[in-house]
Amino acid sequence: MILEVAILNVKAGLSADFEKVFQQAQKIISSMKGYISHQLQKCIEDENKYILLVNWETLEAHTEGFRQSAAYQDWKRLLHHFYDPFPTVEHFEMVERCKT
Repeated sequence: MILEVAILNVKAGLSADFEKVFQQAQKIISSMKGYISHQLQKCIEDENKYILLVNWETLEAHTEGFRQSAAYQDWKRLLHHFYDPFPTVEHFEMVERCKT
């Protein structure tokens, strides 16, 4: 499993609009092959900053399957105009899991 981590800086004053549009956009990503789950979290210290965490079966499910799909063009159209600067996106893989 691969964890996609995207830091989203939303333009000032657009957070409520972004959250509303994200409700629609998340249907796009969750329908993609290789998608497992996602979370959108809002920063407590900065009301215009979010983190998007998406679990994918493989790196290619995100970088090729999603990013090279027609559905990604809809995702872009819905969300990309909210960001300044454009998001930093990185991918992580599990090294160790701790169970308590």
